[in-house]
Amino acid sequence: MLPLTTFTPPTIANIENNDLRQQLQQIIDLKTKPLGALGRLETLALQLGMIQGTLTPHIHQPQIRVFAADHGLTQHGTSAYPSAVTAQMVYNFLQGGAAINVLARQHNIELKVVDAGVDTDFEPHPQLLNYKVRHGSRDALTEPSMTEAECLAALKNGMKVVENLTGNLLIVGEMGIGNTSAASLLLARLGDVPIADCIGRGTGLDDAGLQHKTDILTQVLQRHSEAQSPLDVLAALGGLEIAMMAGALIQAASERRILLIDGFIASSALLVAERLTPGVAQYAIFAHHSVEPGHAHLLKLLNAEPLLNMGMRLGEGSGAALAYPLLQSACAIINEMASFSDAGISEQNS
Repeated sequence: MLPLTTFTPPTIANIENNDLRQQLQQIIDLKTKPLGALGRLETLALQLGMIQGTLTPHIHQPQIRVFAADHGLTQHGTSAYPSAVTAQMVYNFLQGGAAINVLARQHNIELKVVDAGVDTDFEPHPQLLNYKVRHGSRDALTEPSMTEAECLAALKNGMKVVENLTGNLLIVGEMGIGNTSAASLLLARLGDVPIADCIGRGTGLDDAGLQHKTDILTQVLQRHSEAQSPLDVLAALGGLEIAMMAGALIQAASERRILLIDGFIASSALLVAERLTPGVAQYAIFAHHSVEPGHAHLLKLLNAEPLLNMGMRLGEGSGAALAYPLLQSACAIINEMASFSDAGISEQNS
């Protein structure tokens, strides 16, 4: 079995550049508007310029990759839905019927589904990428969710998904019955947050189901108390799709792509990626604030201020796709809006 220390992440460039920041701010300030009048749109434009290292940020050929996998822990009743729904939803994605399909079509974002570890074998499909590591993660109550080799394979497969991908913006979505449990466990251990504060109702647990989920996840954390390093934590507590998403985010950041981050599960993958490869989070723009209780803790850990708060908790990348037009608008403002001198308009009195 490969030791987890064999994972060698790519180099992540530091986006901070004081000269570029000052130039971007001056360009934004001299547009035909009062200072700061466009609020978050202005800071978003600056952030995009910093990520891309340019005074003229732009987005082309945005990509959504929805990573799907099953979770062995669900056999203990931690989800309101059976594991079979994971594969059923993959078929729904491939048929174009899910929320993320609708939003991707609306905003002209290419969408493909990645089989990271669904407990079903699919026929080949042009929208399906087969990177399956195994048929679902293991039961974390009795053993690590992934062996060391499986965890490494998932990370590396996630990196392969992004290598040579067209475009300069990536949204990672997910589908996996039980993945809110995995995300909660990762947050609890990596963020040192009490597990009860990390857990939500997921796909719709009632009060009794929520208490049962809390009890099971508490036992899982105790079972894997020795797992402390990011890689060990990911292998013991994570899911195949979350590991693959983390690898994809690491690779995308190394290629200086914009990372448009969705909700709770995607943010947990980003936390893993950042702990494995510090600097990844510089490239992240947070789309929305999920109503999953753990997401607020993740946002605080990642020093993030999301763009939207729509009361969403679907996953799939849906919140990120919804926020995408804001990034387009920010680029348009910095590139197309006239300055005072362009328009022959007097500036504010000093």
